Amino acid sequence: MTVPRTICLGFLALILVGTLFLLLPISLQSGQWGDLVTALFTATSAVCVTGLAVVDTGTYFSGFGQFVLLLLIQIGGLGYMTATTILLLVLGRRFGLRDKAALQQTLDIEELSGAVQLVKSIIALTALIEISGAIALFWLFSQNPDYGVGQSLWLSVFHSISAFNNAGFSLFSDSLMGYTSSVPMNMIITTIIILAGIGYQVLMEAFFWGRDRLRGKPNRTCFSLNFKVATSTTMVLLLLGFIGFLGAEFRNPETIGRLDASTKLLASWFMSVTPRTAGFNTIDYGKMTTTGLFITIALMFIGASPGSTGGGMKTTTLRVLFECTRAVLRGKEEVLCYRRQIPNTLLIKAIGVVFGSVMTVILTTVLITLADPDMDFTRVLFESVSAFATVGLSTGITAAVSTFSKLVLIVTMYVGRVGVLMLMLAILGDPKPSAINYPQENLLVG
Repeated sequence: MTVPRTICLGFLALILVGTLFLLLPISLQSGQWGDLVTALFTATSAVCVTGLAVVDTGTYFSGFGQFVLLLLIQIGGLGYMTATTILLLVLGRRFGLRDKAALQQTLDIEELSGAVQLVKSIIALTALIEISGAIALFWLFSQNPDYGVGQSLWLSVFHSISAFNNAGFSLFSDSLMGYTSSVPMNMIITTIIILAGIGYQVLMEAFFWGRDRLRGKPNRTCFSLNFKVATSTTMVLLLLGFIGFLGAEFRNPETIGRLDASTKLLASWFMSVTPRTAGFNTIDYGKMTTTGLFITIALMFIGASPGSTGGGMKTTTLRVLFECTRAVLRGKEEVLCYRRQIPNTLLIKAIGVVFGSVMTVILTTVLITLADPDMDFTRVLFESVSAFATVGLSTGITAAVSTFSKLVLIVTMYVGRVGVLMLMLAILGDPKPSAINYPQENLLVG
């Protein structure tokens, strides 16, 4: 039982447990036993923090079912090994070398010694942001006379946790389309999404930098390469996405064409943020232009940053491939980024992640188009990328596809959450070292 197998089987066990709970009559508003495929799809979407849904979450599930769903989202967002570590901390158990090695691989850190301490920091940071988001949303929901104190509190807690874990589940039938022109709602949700998608390690570095500045320490903070790449790439993608959506949908009366100028800017900003694997929407994606859909597909495929609750191939992977391409164009033999050389092992890993991601999306799209040939190709591709990148955005075809296609999407969401390389390591086992060096030979490329 290797570490990758432990992680993959842990997520699988969590999905099965969640499915059993969501099948219970107490979890449904109807009070009857649930449908197996619906429960399995919803549990997978929650554990994989995707947000794709085949039913209306707010009306299909009871209060208990929504609580189970929220618990699955929280555990899935933190990650199986992180959640397991929290349980061990609560029970007071000591951490063995195997536990620390699993945490090291899950959190993608270099040293074993700081794994447990990092988990404690993640717990505190998660609680701080989710509670702050819930308080801000409670202030917003409590202003609605249709909501009582209890309902406002539940809505704020649910949407804050869903946003921070990049799940995209909403208790409203139209997600957040009722708040398209609400500046507080748009700013609160997008802020939570960005903080969650930037990565825990980046947030911790920013926290320590701010703490040192407040204490007046003269030492200059040296940010890591991961911090610089994640923050700069995220800002560029957000800006490009905002400009792209504003231009693509500006005259589309079905999305933002009929809105006033300020609301158009607000909706475009939200559309730029939410494809980073969050899944909320303030406009109808089923009525977007083809250009807008492909921009969304590109942003979803890139996804969030490593060490975050988001999915996709990650911003750092994109940056590594960009720097690799630039090095080739300049005739360089080494790949540099912020005056630091990127190791060849990292380049190989980045190529493997992209190749595996592309092949997974292609296979998912092919299988769905075979099972549902009447579906529009662009919408099927959109759904496939949304499932793999654990985004949750949809053009409205999730509930309409066949049972086979739903099962394909379930597998795709699972692969996207655990990671292509992690899943392959779990299947094939840990690589064995070899003392053989083979001769080099050139071939034509490009």
